[in-house]
Amino acid sequence: PQNAIQELQYRRLKIDLDAELRKVQERGIQVLTWESDGYPALLRSIDQPPPVLYVDGCLTSDDDWAVAIVGTRDASSYGLRVAERFAAGLAENRVTVVSGLALGVDGAAHRAALHAGGRTIAVLGCGLDTIYPYRHRALADEIRRAGAVVSDYPLGTKPDATNFPPRNRIISGLSLGTL
Repeated sequence: PQNAIQELQYRRLKIDLDAELRKVQERGIQVLTWESDGYPALLRSIDQPPPVLYVDGCLTSDDDWAVAIVGTRDASSYGLRVAERFAAGLAENRVTVVSGLALGVDGAAHRAALHAGGRTIAVLGCGLDTIYPYRHRALADEIRRAGAVVSDYPLGTKPDATNFPPRNRIISGLSLGTL
């Protein structure tokens, strides 16, 4: 956690905490820290867990049983069908589907979990006020109602290529396994 502590100290210098708290409260976003009761136990146990997790929606104890489904943005029709079948099967068996809201496999997995009546969690590489990709805004709204959209980036953080590899540790950290 030494790197995480350094990251938190660096971010603290750049954030007006009172203004940030007002913004998240206005949007109904929950802010979890390592000390919060609702901070996911699986995520707490990874190397460099995020010290702060922004949650739009609801994380529950049901999410302790979660599997990530991730893949290419440029998926074949076969790849999309396989992602959908896995996600639907998991959701039907009360396993939460975790993914990154990206185009392709990620979006297909989220949609299939929702269609099967299950829970899903989308992990963003930007602030929760900037849904990326933009065309997944409606999907993100559905996910909020049947799970959660989460990020360790503060509101106002734009999507940047450097944000996505660190975001992947959260996807895996919320999951018992990854497909």
